Amino acid sequence: MRSVVRLSGKYALGCSLALGLFIPLAGAHADQTTIYTFTGGNDGGNPPCGLISGGKGIVPAKARFYGATYEGGTSGLGTVYEVGNNGFETVLHSFAGGSDGAYPQAGLIADATGNLYGTTEQGGTYGYGVVFKLTAGGSETILYSFSGGTDGAYPFASLIFDSAGNLYGTTTEGGASGLGVVFKLGTDGTESVLHSFGGSDGASPYAGVVMDKAGDLYGTTEGGGADGQGVVFKVVPGSSESVLHSFAGGSDGSIPFAGVTMDKAGNLYGTTVAGGANDGGTVYEVSRKGKKAKAKTKILHSFGGASDGSEAIAGVIQKSGYLFGTTYEGGTSGYGTVFKLPAKGGSDEVLYSFTGGSDGGLPYGAVLDQAGNLFGTTFGGGDAGCSSGEGCGVVFEITP
Repeated sequence: MRSVVRLSGKYALGCSLALGLFIPLAGAHADQTTIYTFTGGNDGGNPPCGLISGGKGIVPAKARFYGATYEGGTSGLGTVYEVGNNGFETVLHSFAGGSDGAYPQAGLIADATGNLYGTTEQGGTYGYGVVFKLTAGGSETILYSFSGGTDGAYPFASLIFDSAGNLYGTTTEGGASGLGVVFKLGTDGTESVLHSFGGSDGASPYAGVVMDKAGDLYGTTEGGGADGQGVVFKVVPGSSESVLHSFAGGSDGSIPFAGVTMDKAGNLYGTTVAGGANDGGTVYEVSRKGKKAKAKTKILHSFGGASDGSEAIAGVIQKSGYLFGTTYEGGTSGYGTVFKLPAKGGSDEVLYSFTGGSDGGLPYGAVLDQAGNLFGTTFGGGDAGCSSGEGCGVVFEITP
């Protein structure tokens, strides 16, 4: 895999593929339009996650999208930006380091009034990352600064809300064993560690969590487990953690950086960066039928590399019998793909292969507008002046 943004030699990723307002794409090899090309200057550079669409309390979803860049901005430490489908970009906040936070790795979430929430991997009072809130006008509030101890360190992942407005997320390090935590941040700013990973139960969660109707949390760790290749886990807040699947590094895949997506029946879908029949990563399903039923894992697809992509760093979304996602590499030019896969498994359909040029390269996820157009970001491509050596990244649209 290309060496882009790393911490302690690990791939940097804080998001899963986010697809919203879903209308199925029809046919392969859709048209691609580059909406915005990052320069790496004050406008930001190298967006490490996909977008969220403008929703209730913000602006019409078809008009605006929001995201973060890892680099660029007035201090070179990353930005939060707004971009319209007309190609106009506005920087809402430039991270300054120190108590303000630095290097956001994760996607954003929004509340009903239009406030944005996210994390930065570094910065804060102690230098171990923050949880922040940003108003629609760009005013930032630091909700929590990680100390690097038992409360966690280096949050790479995006957050989720519960119905009461509490936030939930993960950190890649810190905790009782230094291998990361699952945390809850109350509306009063109090942080609670729901689980500290110890190795056999997982290590270093780079992705966030999802929540079921009972309030239980599900996610992945990139390492740990029985064979050290990562796990899919369940955390019951205030009770326990259990491993639903421990990856063996063979045909079932290894290194699940992306989080999981849950369907209405409670089944989980996700991806791995490596392993599988061709060592290009996999798409998997962890089925959960009934509260007491043992989880069963099924490999839905093994990526082949040049043909259909490889290293699926972002997750998938399940809708209308299909899974949609991106691969970070592979495809016709080796710069990643957008794919469509039957939810029951089988051969995938490549909707678009990135070239690494003006169309972008190394994609990280997307959203769909009400007309069925796909909007997303690539970490590279576009301007070649960024420190990654692969370009500063773009915001793209794929039209069915």
